[in-house]
Amino acid sequence: MAGVEARSFDSPDETRTPDKTHVELVRMSGNSAARMRLEAGWRWSDCIKPVVGGDSCQNHHLGVVLDGVLHVAHDDGTKAEVCAGQAYEIKPGHDAWVVGTEPFVAYEFDTSSAETYARPT
Repeated sequence: MAGVEARSFDSPDETRTPDKTHVELVRMSGNSAARMRLEAGWRWSDCIKPVVGGDSCQNHHLGVVLDGVLHVAHDDGTKAEVCAGQAYEIKPGHDAWVVGTEPFVAYEFDTSSAETYARPT
């Protein structure tokens, strides 16, 4: 069926705010998208792990970076950085942290990750 649905992140369906984290979620016809703002000093193992548990982030991330730099370190030892203007895919099994003094701002489009990221267990 043809159609268009548009939603504003200015009126999200849900907002999550663990330490140094601001995630806004919008839902559309069974899909979800998230706008994520991670402040300087944010690190998954310090800010999200206490909320969700586990040894590393088990979410699959698919998104695009608006601002900032995020360093990602996978459990297998691989490392990478994503920065403004880049699209990214981050597989489960990683820690990550904001690089520098600017916040990391991104939009994510993996529905399962948007629905579960930074949600208390």
